[in-house]
Amino acid sequence: MSPRHLLWALTGLACFCLPSSLPGADIARAAGGRPGDEAVSLTAGQSSKSIAGRAGVIDGRTLWFPRSAQQVRLAGVDTCELPQWAFDPKRRGESAILKPVPCGPLAKAWLKRMVGDRQVVCLSAFRGGALRGRCVVDGHDLAVEMLRVGWARVETGSPVHSQYLKWQRYAMSARYGMWATYVLDMDEWRAKAVDRGLDRKPVADSNLLAERRYEITPPFVEARRRASRSVR
Repeated sequence: MSPRHLLWALTGLACFCLPSSLPGADIARAAGGRPGDEAVSLTAGQSSKSIAGRAGVIDGRTLWFPRSAQQVRLAGVDTCELPQWAFDPKRRGESAILKPVPCGPLAKAWLKRMVGDRQVVCLSAFRGGALRGRCVVDGHDLAVEMLRVGWARVETGSPVHSQYLKWQRYAMSARYGMWATYVLDMDEWRAKAVDRGLDRKPVADSNLLAERRYEITPPFVEARRRASRSVR
């Protein structure tokens, strides 16, 4: 990437990182939070730094830049953890067992597909003890792309650009990615999951879903509203 192109990318990122003008209640509702939740946005006042180069993918929201030995988390979005399972609500035949969907590995695979071996440019700042940033590849915001395909959601308590909400609603209405499954909210999964090894069995998450506190995907709501009996 030439210095001129790098400057253009960083300028675009700086503009995109301005806080959203959306009402706080709308942001909190879309992110699964409550109106009035406090959040900190990524702005130039937080000693932001630019990182550019080829990057590896750790999980669905985290990049690793080997040349600078830095790890950057995509700001404003959240994804399933690698050991986490979702479930296909469409039952197969007479079986009462739902088909498990590895939502964590699928999120990682999509991010890896978008990054490839191309140049990644991030405008990052430390927040919550981690380096978080807006990252682009060939002019495409990676967080937007993850939201668009349905393997990320708007992060709880994080102020977001209006495009983030737009693409989350788009993926939800189209039932893309995790929005077509039963999946435990990531914050609740992290609070309740004891075994977080990569060999975690689907039944563990099935048990957590049975005692879930939140319903974040459309199939949950549809199942809850569905009549228990039908007369034909």
